Amino acid sequence: MEVADWRQRVFGIYAEVRRLISADAAAAHRFWRDARDELFATHLQTPLLPEDRAGFSGLPVADYDPAWRFEVALMAPAEPGHFDFETGTDGVVPFGLIGRAEVPGVGTLDVWRLETYGGGIFLPVRDALAGHPGGTYGGGRYLLDTVKGAHLGEGSAPGSLVLDFNFAYNPSCAYDPAWACPLAPAGDRVGVEIPVGELYH
Repeated sequence: MEVADWRQRVFGIYAEVRRLISADAAAAHRFWRDARDELFATHLQTPLLPEDRAGFSGLPVADYDPAWRFEVALMAPAEPGHFDFETGTDGVVPFGLIGRAEVPGVGTLDVWRLETYGGGIFLPVRDALAGHPGGTYGGGRYLLDTVKGAHLGEGSAPGSLVLDFNFAYNPSCAYDPAWACPLAPAGDRVGVEIPVGELYH
């Protein structure tokens, strides 16, 4: 029930973000940051380790920068792609490549579909700040994980996706190594620095 409640709250956060974002993206981002801080600080399913909870004062999130918001169309992949992620608890989780997104100034990112029950679009990204002090998490961050509610909606063009790097967030394994999290495969690693979104101190 605790896990179900966590998921419902995350879905609720993103629903409110989508409601706010068309009128004021910076306000939507502040809401997202504050709501996640509250969830991490108080929820029984927080990925924070017990020793990290007492001094927790909020996740390290950069201020909103509209230059990092994009609406992109998916390009069909030249050939099928697939990767399997093996977990300790859920067995092998398969992902299939559904398209590629060309992001100006960033590069091309592979976009995946979770091929097991629940489906969903999955888009991780690992940038040039990954693993550096004051940078981003070494394994990469998530932009989209729709089966868990993390989705900013479609763009103005039919079939396009909103990719806003200000909302990139760390997987749970960044805070608790007991979690098993699929990390960014080769097609989702870029050579540019992405200084927005959730950072990693």
